[in-house]
Amino acid sequence: MQVPMSSYLVEVKPQIQELIRLLEREFDYVSVLCTDVKGTTYRVSMHQTTVGDYHFCERGFVVRVWQDGSYTEYSFNNLTDAADLAEEITSALKSEIQALKALGIAQMESPLVQEEAITKTMQNEIEIDPETVSAEEILSHLRKLCDAGAAHEGILEFQSTVSFARVNKLFLSSKKDLMQSYAFSEGSLSAIGTENGKQNMSYRSCSGLKGVEILNEMDAIVEEIIAVLYDKLHSDPVIPGMYDVITAPDVTGVIAHEAFGHGVEMDMFVKDRALAKEYIGKPVASQLSSMHDGAIGAQQVSSYLFDDEGTLGTDTTVIDHGTLVTGISDLVSALRLGTTPTGNGKRESFERKVYSRMTNTYFTAGTDKLDDMIASIKHGYLLESVQSGMEDPKHWGIQCMVGLGREIKDGKLTGKVVSPVTLTGYVPDLLKSISMVSDKEELFGSGMCGKGHKEWVKVSDGGPYLKCKVRLG
Repeated sequence: MQVPMSSYLVEVKPQIQELIRLLEREFDYVSVLCTDVKGTTYRVSMHQTTVGDYHFCERGFVVRVWQDGSYTEYSFNNLTDAADLAEEITSALKSEIQALKALGIAQMESPLVQEEAITKTMQNEIEIDPETVSAEEILSHLRKLCDAGAAHEGILEFQSTVSFARVNKLFLSSKKDLMQSYAFSEGSLSAIGTENGKQNMSYRSCSGLKGVEILNEMDAIVEEIIAVLYDKLHSDPVIPGMYDVITAPDVTGVIAHEAFGHGVEMDMFVKDRALAKEYIGKPVASQLSSMHDGAIGAQQVSSYLFDDEGTLGTDTTVIDHGTLVTGISDLVSALRLGTTPTGNGKRESFERKVYSRMTNTYFTAGTDKLDDMIASIKHGYLLESVQSGMEDPKHWGIQCMVGLGREIKDGKLTGKVVSPVTLTGYVPDLLKSISMVSDKEELFGSGMCGKGHKEWVKVSDGGPYLKCKVRLG
């Protein structure tokens, strides 16, 4: 089925267009982003059942204007008469501008955007609309998953969770009329178990531009996470050192996200807080590796027609056969840098500022077979089950926490498992060591990405299996 447009946004559109017309009497540029995001999260564990709103639910508006060389914004969620609202917004914005001037605070100047006239809509397809399935049916399916996991020996807790989201956004200016409606789903299973006084946990997720059909994917991973849990319960600590490793697609994804995802967000270029700015056009990785980011480059939770500034989504080649080609940018950063915006301007909500943010960030597939990659390693590990990551875009340090490593000796998996594993290194050293790239890639979108310690948005990341050399500890 095709995801329907928001009836609310369709209803208020004429009123917003009138608001823009009135504000244009006072400002050289006016745009309005209208949001209507709804969704539900269902969670069943061995001890409780909960149903609640999806994390990113919102309904509101943000007005952006340009005057005297800079942009100013005003957000609201109480839509009143257009004339009254225009007067209120004009007064508030002009008062803010005057207050800053009185305090001697200079706003960073930005060129006036030159928009092209464009009218577009987008609606994605899903198989089963969550709004047509009762809460009890969804919870019943999650209970069966929970019961199947809890039946295994040594399980202290098992939890099954699914979230369904429907994103509706309308972007209007004097030249742009853009509307999109898309749905995505996220499912996850987690288990905590114990054996011989040792305790550990296992987690697995799935996501995509899907509806209730995602529950069928969750059925297939119950036994997988139980098997991983038992492996971790029988694991040993890794001996610290440099190793040849193969990163599973989820680990590859966090490397892409942390190494050259945050590092190429171009609002950091404006502030001179990203080392990548100095390396555009230079080799930063193995010639075997290419990395993309973009709302239209892949189909996952961060795939959209336009971003929160009305820039159409793109497929941006960040690294092309080892060479850093470009960063990813929001509109205002691109205007300040004199570059073309890439459709990466995203807000946590209508109440929050736009930043350059990732969408679908991934290394592209190569030509190697996984079996051949394993056979090429004298002693190393196959790393899987990523847990978290962090980076320093100013100095290119990276650290990733990985659930487990499967030992490889003389080209074969030995069955020995090490856990937990910390992967660290200097980004160019890590990426230049890539010597094999598998022929299949996979993306994951069940998490959230923060800008610093806040500003959470939906992203996805992934890629193929990579053979590289890293430090483990």
